[in-house]
Amino acid sequence: MEKHGFSYEVLFVDDGSEDHTWEQILAVNAVSPSFKGIRFNRNFGKSAALNTAFKAAQGNVVITMDADLQDSPEEIPELYKMVMEGGYQLVSGWKKKRHDPISKTVPSKFFNYVTRRISGIKLHDFNCGLKAYRGVVVKNITVYGEMHRYIPVLAKWAGFTKIGEKVVEHRERKYGHTKFGWERFMRGFLDLLSITFIGRFAKRPMHFFGFWGFLSFVVGFFFTLRILWMKVDSVLISKIPLKRDVTEQPIFYLALVAVVLGTQLFLTGFLAELIARQSISKKDYLVIESVGMETGTGSRMQVSGAGSVSKLGS
Repeated sequence: MEKHGFSYEVLFVDDGSEDHTWEQILAVNAVSPSFKGIRFNRNFGKSAALNTAFKAAQGNVVITMDADLQDSPEEIPELYKMVMEGGYQLVSGWKKKRHDPISKTVPSKFFNYVTRRISGIKLHDFNCGLKAYRGVVVKNITVYGEMHRYIPVLAKWAGFTKIGEKVVEHRERKYGHTKFGWERFMRGFLDLLSITFIGRFAKRPMHFFGFWGFLSFVVGFFFTLRILWMKVDSVLISKIPLKRDVTEQPIFYLALVAVVLGTQLFLTGFLAELIARQSISKKDYLVIESVGMETGTGSRMQVSGAGSVSKLGS
């Protein structure tokens, strides 16, 4: 940082560790106030750590880095350059050569492939902890649950579409152990479906529920007409009695379920639309720049000093 003439702060997030992490943070802060710390009373997870640090960060460029020493600080100047000079709003690291067991690399490749297809973001490594952001990006996204894997997706849905990637060095783990497991793998895909749905339909839920509700109702209505026609034909036209009564035929229950389901989906979309419109009216839209106007207290825009860097370790 000093070699490249950056003004900077380093924020450590102690996520409820039970070792001497906090004592070390206090010690380094006593030597240099640029090194700061945030301590949780218990372990809340990586998303909570990042979200809290994002709110506290003051830099015009924010760089995140895991604390397991697998990321190289030497990547910071180039990441900073890509954001400030390359025009990117978010730059994600790509661990092209990984020092991880095959049990982790193969599922990771599959996970990244599916995420690329669903999100439309051309990144090779969504879950890389080494990322660089413009300050305005981290101030206008909320990371919760286990959404830290999908920060590029969150940024895209917030309107920050200038997303790039950089091949970064991946070092062998020196301390700690991986927490990867199939349970987290499955939760990750459920989170992806959730964030995709929210991103596309949070402000227009009727477009989703209304479409499928209308489709289901039309199918049910078509089956109902078919049942009525069969009954009319057997009584008035062909006068051939039906082999089974209408209520004994599977098509009757298919029609009933389709009509009821369609009505429920439509009503769900209607109620969701009312809630969405009420929530939109209570908050400001995202404004990242203005000219000739004063920024009101309700604005979500934050401007930091140019040339400053916040480096987060969690």
